[in-house]
Amino acid sequence: MKTAEALLAGPRGRRLLLAFALETERLLGLEEDSESLHYVVVLAAHHLESGRESGRVVYGPDTDDVWRTVITPDEVAHRLSQVPLHDVTPTRLRSALADAVDAARYWQEPEGEDDLTATEPLGRELRRIAEYIALSPHSHWWSTTPAATDQWAVWTWGDDRPDDPSIPKPTAAERRRIWHEDALEKEEQAARERPADPTAMWSDEWWSTPPTNSSTRLLPDGSPAGLWFVEDSMGWERAVTRRVSIPVGALVYEVDGPQAWADLCRRFPIEVTAQKRHDWYRTTGHSGRWVVPDWMRIADEYDGVHLTVAGYLAAAGTAIDVDDYTASVIAGWAPDETYWLTDTADFNGATRTWLCDTSGMHPRWAEDAR
Repeated sequence: MKTAEALLAGPRGRRLLLAFALETERLLGLEEDSESLHYVVVLAAHHLESGRESGRVVYGPDTDDVWRTVITPDEVAHRLSQVPLHDVTPTRLRSALADAVDAARYWQEPEGEDDLTATEPLGRELRRIAEYIALSPHSHWWSTTPAATDQWAVWTWGDDRPDDPSIPKPTAAERRRIWHEDALEKEEQAARERPADPTAMWSDEWWSTPPTNSSTRLLPDGSPAGLWFVEDSMGWERAVTRRVSIPVGALVYEVDGPQAWADLCRRFPIEVTAQKRHDWYRTTGHSGRWVVPDWMRIADEYDGVHLTVAGYLAAAGTAIDVDDYTASVIAGWAPDETYWLTDTADFNGATRTWLCDTSGMHPRWAEDAR
């Protein structure tokens, strides 16, 4: 997909555009103004969430009067139209993308900001920002670059200790087999024990990621993309990464948009309706049959599956039509993430420890020199 259209097509892309505009306002020192975009977005999003179990609760003096103020999407769009378009830099794009990814929640209803950015008035103004960002050379790799050959995996987060290399680990084939058997067993059990009503309050494993290791490229500042782009992150400030060696000739399937994911599901489907329907109905509003790609069979043809940034922004968290009765969801992935379905990729490379400095305007991951 072209970058501008990808940014407008899905909730993560639209949240990136909103984050970019909000940061522009912050750089100008205008976000505390009662007429600011930040102010009207918070109020409008709050009203769109009101009454939901997942809705945010706000406390403080005079909050009752403030939250009774109704802000319409037209009013937010008008304020958005007045935000100037400042320079597109790698740091600003990285920050906006990280914010959009961190806001992903696929086990509950969309946040108010997701509903807000999906309205027609906001869509008109977000297009201006999408086309502006798409013209920047700093965003070109989002839609045109396949999986990079220089890959890095996040091995541990926080104070977790890396795995002991002397302990044998299951092969990729073993993990795929276990996942496949477990998926079939869980589907059979969920079909017996859980209600078919998608609105029933049940929750289970909502992600659609392979059971194998993944990696990402290095960003222009030399840090792995996997450090930055984490759905519903835990705010980690320390991580250990490991270099991943990819042999020449590795076959990687490129997911560059919803159609590529749908094609993968059509060719290699595995049913997950009973175990996913409640979570995925809440997050997408779609009711019907659900499938995910059968990673065990896909490995017969591909060594890995790569989700481009544009593909992520356009499709993550949406109900992707596979056929007239069936859909799927990209959930739990990160932009530019490649999952390695076979042992083709070597995850035993050099390690680097990173620390996140949050004292500045933008967080910064830097290698630990100690």
